Formats: sequence, C-alpha cells, structure tokens
Amino acid sequence: MYTIRILKHVGRQVFFDAEHFFDGYRLNKNYALATLTAAREAGADRIILCDTNGGNFPDTITQAVREAAGILGEKAGLASSLLGIHAHNDADMASANTVSAVQAGCRHIQGTLAGFGERCGNVSLAAVMPSLEIKLNLRCLPAGKLEQLSEKTRKIAEIANVAIPGAMPYVGSFAFAHKGGMHSDGIIKAQSSFEHIDPSRVGNNRHFLMSEVSGRSAIAERAKKIEASLTRDHPVTAALAEKLKYLEARGWQFEGADGSFELLVRRELGRYKPLFGIVAYRVVSEHPTGATISCSHAWVKVLVDDQEEIAAAEGDGPVHALDGALRRALKHFYPQLEQVRLSDYKVRVIDGIAATAAKVRVLISSTDGKQSWTTVGVSEDIIDASRTALVDSIEYKLIYDLEHPLTVKR
Repeated sequence: MYTIRILKHVGRQVFFDAEHFFDGYRLNKNYALATLTAAREAGADRIILCDTNGGNFPDTITQAVREAAGILGEKAGLASSLLGIHAHNDADMASANTVSAVQAGCRHIQGTLAGFGERCGNVSLAAVMPSLEIKLNLRCLPAGKLEQLSEKTRKIAEIANVAIPGAMPYVGSFAFAHKGGMHSDGIIKAQSSFEHIDPSRVGNNRHFLMSEVSGRSAIAERAKKIEASLTRDHPVTAALAEKLKYLEARGWQFEGADGSFELLVRRELGRYKPLFGIVAYRVVSEHPTGATISCSHAWVKVLVDDQEEIAAAEGDGPVHALDGALRRALKHFYPQLEQVRLSDYKVRVIDGIAATAAKVRVLISSTDGKQSWTTVGVSEDIIDASRTALVDSIEYKLIYDLEHPLTVKR
C-alpha cells in the first residue's frame, strides 16, 4: 500500500482495482477483504471489486459486495462513492452481476459502452445504464442524455470499426423488433405487451420485421413511415402482403432489410422515382500467378437526368470494385455519398441442392455515421445480387437526404 500513500502524498486521486477479488474471496475470504482494508487505510479514493475471470454469479457478487461494504464501514444499499464493480462477461453474467453489485452498495461502475474487451468482453454500459436509470431510478447520466444512448453507442462502434450486435439490449437493432403477427398486433394495441420500456427513452426505434408471417397490421404500421394514412385494410397494405409472399417464395427476405422494404412500399404507392440508372456494367477479376496480388476491376455507366457518367475502379474483390466504380460515377451528382460506407456484407445460399448454380441472397448493411440501413438482392449471379443490394442502398440514402435536407452535410 506504499504506492497508494506516495500517490496521495503528491495529490493524486487513486482508484484501487482489486483484480481477481471475487475469485480470491471464494478461495481466501479473509485475505481478500484484508487487501481492501489496507487500500482504504492507505487513502484509496475508490476501491473497485473486479470479477476478472467473468465467471461469478450474482449471488456471489451480492454477498461479497455487502461484506466488503460492511468491512469498509459502508452500509449496503446506501449511496457510496467508495466501492466499485468491474465485471467481465465470460459467463454471460456481466450485466446481472453489475446490477447486483449496485444493489448491494457499489456506486462506481467500470465497463465499455458496447461491451468491448478481451475474451467475451466487459460489461456493456449501454445495457447497464438504462436498467439503473429506468428500473432502479439511479441517475447515471445528466438529465436528457439517456435518449442519446443508441446514437452515441453506434457512433463509438463506428469509430472503433466494430459491429453492434443486433440483439444487444436497449440499443441493438433488434432490441425492439417484432416479426410474428401476434406480437406485432399486440404491440400496436398495448405497447407493454412485448416491450419492457418505450424505445424512445434510449433513443432507439421500434421495428416491424417484414415477412409473410408479419400480418397486415404490422405491415401497415411499418409502412406508415412512408404513408401515414395506411391501415391494415388499405388496398396497398393487402398488395404489399401479397408482394411479400410472392418475393419470399423466390428467395427474397425483408426481415432484416429495412431499406429495401421502404423502397418496396414506395413502388407500391407509386412514389418511387429512380434517382439514377445503371446503363451497363462490367466486373473482371484477375488472379495472376507469382508475387502479384490478385485484384478485381469494375466499369460502370450510369444515367442521371439524361446525363451519362462512366467510371472505373479497382477493388480487393468484385463487389468492392463495383461499389467503388458506382460511387465514383455518382459522386459528381450526389457528393453526400462520400459519407457512406458498407459496414457489413452477407451472402446466403437459398437452395443448396443446386450447388454452385443456386440462388444467393446478399444483404448489405450501410452507414453514413448517423444512421444505418440494410438492403437485399437475390439472383443466381452473386455479382448481380450484390448490384441490386448496392443500388437499393444508395437510393435509400439519397431519398432519405431529400426528405431530411437538414441532415445533409454540405
């Protein structure tokens, strides 16, 4: 504890991270607690109890925190600036352990916003803070800031170049997503039936995942983003339901392709006007022998308002090259496309019996740093399926910017 005394002597604030505390507590409780007492007596400002291996359960956490609080002269359950918790997620208990520790007396939490970290990660602050604020009425952020949580979490993930899991509580894209007809209808009639909080409280949105089992109520609710007057009995809603059945029978899937679904709604409403067209394109992949790195080349000719533009690009693969050529051809007309990048690319074989001649479904996720969207394409030709998804992705962005001009950076 000599180090703590020296640091305090020179005016430093000292946080004592008791690494492996809970494992030590199980193996030699008296020694583990004695280290906390020594740190406190040496002048530590915070003492953080660490579940370093991430394998403990909430009952162990609760018991250990309460005993530590008692040893250090704190009363469990009362606000304290002394005790902290540092939980890892190796047993998928990090959030539960953190909340249990807070209920037992901790008032300092260490973690990462989206749960990044070694092995299975640290506790996700984006998942814990809403639980503490909304469920336990314990203030974590300044007033009004919790509503920015989803946006800020996505921004941090964008900077770190990692993906936010769709099923991540509170801020994930599936956190408030509903597919089955009964679930979707229940949400429309009584929100609390399938949602534990209002998604707007954490800056997230409700999503109705579109498929042939969604039901007309869910389709109408999702389509209201484009046309507010749509109801489950509206002819357009019925037409959309039939269209979904038709397309899904042929391999399309709009459950995770919000961008393509919105374009489908616009087409059915007669509100779709192409902002550009691909007149022709060519993609060539080269695989030379020797030390030369293989690469792909793409050439594309687009038409925008009777003006033709031709561009070419090189890429690490055919889709990368096609994406680059398409952006290069369009940037003269739509400079805001410089903000957009592909964040994920997935290929699914629809019918494996056909082997290499099988249809494939391509899902492309894109982001402009402020929002994310996903589009889909289906074809026996993987490049053509990718082209369809790429075109939908770009059109979704351009239409969104036209309807939300204040969000476009000039």
